Amino acid sequence: MTDILRDYSQRFLFEEADIRGEKVLLDKAYWDTLAIHQYAPGVARLMGEFLAAAVLLSNNLKFEGRLTLQARSDGQLPLLMAESNHQLHVRGIARGSEQATANSNEELLSNGQLAITVEPLKGQRYQGIVALQEGSVAHNLDAYFRQSEQLGSRIWLAADGERAGGMLLQQLPAQLVPEPGQRLDQWEHVLTLTDTLRDEEILTLDSATLLGLLYPEEPVRLFDADEVRFQCSCSRKRTHGALSTLHPAELNEMLQEMGRITMDCEFCNTQYHFERTDLAEVLGVDEAKTLH
Repeated sequence: MTDILRDYSQRFLFEEADIRGEKVLLDKAYWDTLAIHQYAPGVARLMGEFLAAAVLLSNNLKFEGRLTLQARSDGQLPLLMAESNHQLHVRGIARGSEQATANSNEELLSNGQLAITVEPLKGQRYQGIVALQEGSVAHNLDAYFRQSEQLGSRIWLAADGERAGGMLLQQLPAQLVPEPGQRLDQWEHVLTLTDTLRDEEILTLDSATLLGLLYPEEPVRLFDADEVRFQCSCSRKRTHGALSTLHPAELNEMLQEMGRITMDCEFCNTQYHFERTDLAEVLGVDEAKTLH
């Protein structure tokens, strides 16, 4: 299935060990995200890694909702975020990217925090935070896993401005192998094999070929791939809802100055225009009559 999908996420399972994995490749979805903004190469690479990581992490969602991966820093990039939902729709944004010309992670993202936020459509919002350390996005996520996960998890990410991808490995609760020592040996063995993974292999090899290369002696079951695509979750209704949180007097002042209110979506550059009549219910009777 992966040979006909340009953008996919694909699960796999080790048949003789309590370990699962996920392989992600982003092509068009990555391009669609980058096409909206003029990012420098270093920022484009980081965006790709964030998008791939968001997809890998969102595949753990057992409900309808979205996962957001967000970094805030004192570096050249004040904020970088990527989002993936249960349908594997992705989007991302880098704020302050106009002056972000460095190629190193240390210059782009430094002295900040990495937050993973899970927002179910129904239920309670959850957020986990880890300090940004020197090194790759994958290393920072590994640090997050170490402090928040009871079972082992590791992630590998790559992006080159044209394609982005990654792999995730996670230990599963003991079923096939209950003995702790054997479980640890299997986990460390699989990690050692996966640490030989090169960026170009993540970005160019299909899942079956890659798994055969990494684990030639390990029986691995590969599941069907799921399509990933860029799609913004903005809408006129949601934008109207955001305006409704403002005080009517503030909205009226904006309408008097500009004639109508225009809202731009940072993620997809869609513009939403609101006339006074569109906001009559929010403004109230007295404010809506202003200038009439």
